Amino acid sequence: MATARARETVLLTAFEPFGGARVNASELAARPLDGRVIRGHRVVVEILPCRFDRAAEALRRAIRRVRPTLVIACGEAGGRADITLERVAINVDDARIADNAGATPIDRPIAARGPVGYWSTLPIKAIVRALAKKQIPASVSQTAGTFVCNHVFYELMRMLARRGDVRAGFVHVPCAPEKARRRMPTLATETTTAALEIVIATALGTRRDARVSGGATH
Repeated sequence: MATARARETVLLTAFEPFGGARVNASELAARPLDGRVIRGHRVVVEILPCRFDRAAEALRRAIRRVRPTLVIACGEAGGRADITLERVAINVDDARIADNAGATPIDRPIAARGPVGYWSTLPIKAIVRALAKKQIPASVSQTAGTFVCNHVFYELMRMLARRGDVRAGFVHVPCAPEKARRRMPTLATETTTAALEIVIATALGTRRDARVSGGATH
């Protein structure tokens, strides 16, 4: 995969298929952006294993190799109908289904002495607004779940916690039509790819987030 100097590079991660599926919407949408230049930054795509024991190490290796100034991690969220910008990663693994190694951790801290959570450092509300302007459904999400997506999000922010020069966060995308079960919300892969491009461009071009509501009542 393409590499470049840190000031020129964005790392975009996605996940391999899981749960017996043949495709993962995040991978399908991310791959076309590999090598794309957005606001002067070359995008490098890395596909992570959907495994609690290997995903973070694969992410760590990619960060060391690519030396990005921006990291966007993304994953698939079955049942969600829009692009969701995650606000916070929490320090717990609690698997409802098995990962690709058969692991089902329950109520296990990701980092035994780590903080309860980490905030995204992306301009999440500005990104939601930018997506809405392109008529792509998007919202702020208050939970990234407790599966491998949240695990990677937490570990990503923990890796970068002492560095002020790399912004990062997590984006969930709806299922692709190729995977969805009956009545499950979907978003065309081309639309999701376009959304990820907007996420990257907005993150690179926005230093202060928009002051608009992105909260939830429940």
